[in-house]
Amino acid sequence: MPEYEKFVAAVAEAGTQPDKAYAALEALTKALVGVKLFTIMTSDTTDKVSERIYSNMPEEYPVSGTKPYNETHWSEITLNQKNTFVANTIEDIAQVFDDHEQIKALGCESVINVPITVDGEVIGTINCLHDKDFYTPERVHAAEALKLPGAICMLLHDKMRPGRKA
Repeated sequence: MPEYEKFVAAVAEAGTQPDKAYAALEALTKALVGVKLFTIMTSDTTDKVSERIYSNMPEEYPVSGTKPYNETHWSEITLNQKNTFVANTIEDIAQVFDDHEQIKALGCESVINVPITVDGEVIGTINCLHDKDFYTPERVHAAEALKLPGAICMLLHDKMRPGRKA
């Protein structure tokens, strides 16, 4: 799998980390499951906040500060049960995400949110959006292969965080 090998090489490469790893994770995601809008979010399940740390559409979805979770069945599935959340219509997306109109305006009507778990705790999510009914059971299953690369990206994010003590 050439995209997986490119991801491994990007993680090992020095300089501009973790951005190289994030972009390689996006390429791997496109190859494995397909994606139009791709973001990576941190998750703090204690304080119930998240932070967008990567976006392939930074104008529409910029990297930004923290925001509180939306307490819906999304958080139950993704953060508590640690399962991938799937919504294949804009109506289902609207039940859990306030920005559903912006999502639809970008041509996206389906989403999967893949939880990244390390040491039993969800530390982030990989968020993939695409056309209506795009995320079939086969694509959702394929997204499981993103969990380990996602964990590497989250750990790189933590390692490279400004002010972090070595």
